[in-house]
Amino acid sequence: MKLLWRLSKEAIRYRMLYFIAIFSTLALTFVNLAAPKVLSSMTGVVERGVTEEGMRQILRLTFILITLYLLRVAFRFMSSYMAHKAAWYLVGDLRTKTYDKLEHMHLGYFHDKQTGDLMSRVVNDTRDFELLYAHIIPETITHLVTFTGVLVILLTINAKLALITCAPIPLILISGVIFSKKVRPYFRVSQKKMGELNGKLQDNLSGIHEIQAFGREEYETGRVNEKNFDHVKAMLHALKISAVFHPTVEFISAIGTILVMGFGGWLAYREGLRVEDIVAFLLYLSLFYAPVTGLANLLESMQQSMAGAERVMAILDAPPAITDRPGAVPLTDVKGEISFDHVSFSYVEGVPVLQDVSFICPPGQMLALVGPTGVGKTTITQLISRFFEPDAGCIRVDGRDIRDVTVESLRQNISTVMQDTFLFNGTISENISYARPEATAEEIREAALAAGIHAEIEAMPDGYDTLVGERGIRLSGGQKQRIAIARAILRRSPIIVLDEATASVDVETEQQIRAAIGGIAGKRTIVAIAHRLSTVRGADQILVIENGRVTERGTHDELIALGGTYARMSGIQDAAAMS
Repeated sequence: MKLLWRLSKEAIRYRMLYFIAIFSTLALTFVNLAAPKVLSSMTGVVERGVTEEGMRQILRLTFILITLYLLRVAFRFMSSYMAHKAAWYLVGDLRTKTYDKLEHMHLGYFHDKQTGDLMSRVVNDTRDFELLYAHIIPETITHLVTFTGVLVILLTINAKLALITCAPIPLILISGVIFSKKVRPYFRVSQKKMGELNGKLQDNLSGIHEIQAFGREEYETGRVNEKNFDHVKAMLHALKISAVFHPTVEFISAIGTILVMGFGGWLAYREGLRVEDIVAFLLYLSLFYAPVTGLANLLESMQQSMAGAERVMAILDAPPAITDRPGAVPLTDVKGEISFDHVSFSYVEGVPVLQDVSFICPPGQMLALVGPTGVGKTTITQLISRFFEPDAGCIRVDGRDIRDVTVESLRQNISTVMQDTFLFNGTISENISYARPEATAEEIREAALAAGIHAEIEAMPDGYDTLVGERGIRLSGGQKQRIAIARAILRRSPIIVLDEATASVDVETEQQIRAAIGGIAGKRTIVAIAHRLSTVRGADQILVIENGRVTERGTHDELIALGGTYARMSGIQDAAAMS
């Protein structure tokens, strides 16, 4: 009930459509209840003998019956279409809302999630809301009203026979409760297995090059087949319970019909029950048990819908880890000073990634972070953009605690070039201008020139209108990285983060990128992570990170003179370059 109440809050914005649908549903139910009564009256006229007056009465009843059937068509259309319209608008809203919530979740949320499973929740599980609001709820209302209306009519015809008719209802209700408890866990597993299948498909299609390169097609087909039939088996478990439940309900209902026929015959014999009353009772009997079996059938669909709804609500109700503090203000007129004051951080409690890190990077200077893989360099840059919150200490931009400014304004002042460059499936121009959609063609060209990629773009058949493919698959690693640098330059943010910006480029391209970095040095604050020390030799300050701590700091010459870790790394790379 809590889940249904939560869902009703999402649907309230379409209350007018639902009102029309529910009104039409109730009107349709009234028409369905009235039609057998008219037929019963016509039977009574025939039974008493057809006279001229009786013929006129039959014609009037025929006209009423035709009118009722026409009204049934109209109300059924309004009931069905309005319910579907409201439900699909709700599905569309929830898909957008679920995606938007995922967009604003902290990065740690995605560390143990499969992309395909999240896609399944956004697309597949939200679709179950249509089943709930366009079918289950309207049909439940119809069945309940029909059941109540028919019961009242049956009681007015013959109370004893009506009570006999109700005898199987408790058994049906008990079996329905047992069914609900048994079947929903299997539908939960089924939805989970569908998410895992989508996750595997997304993973394999993204890694199709590696699958073919290593000849693992047959192996991966086997794994997809395993995930596929895990979902099939889970669904069949649920359907097996349904296959027992539905015939059981039909059998119990059939027993009710048999009891009515037997007891009705006895009443006709002993108490002289009229033929037209028996006809009316038989006509209404089908209407009486239809909603009962209909509600039983809806239980299966409801359990499936609830299982999907739970997965969607798990996202919508998840608290975002990074939110604006009360009273947070926009960060404006940024100069670019960055300071860490005794900052510590861990992704997993008890496993520190950064320990007591402190430094100051003045505006317009270049700060380089070097050290072995996995010591916390990328974590430092992610903390600057507030993708995570430090466990201890304070991070400031221009002397202001970044927790006291809005997240949106903070990130608007930072441009990032990641080691694993991501390009969207569009043109080169669209990817460069992604950071500033209003940028002119000339500004895009200038950014590409600064990143050392303009000449290669111009050499392509479609120039800046060249399609890059999914994740930039049509471009080389170096081209993708320089397009990402052009994107960061175009944004004109006062702070630029370069996370291994030269990792995928050759020596000549590296020199072009170094020249591009040199062109913006002094104008913007640059935080650069690099394993190639040649990229950061001109940095104003170099921090050597080891085991989550700053072990050395200074300029290139100062660290070489220190003769520590940096000097050893530099010597190894120089020797490798000479060889």
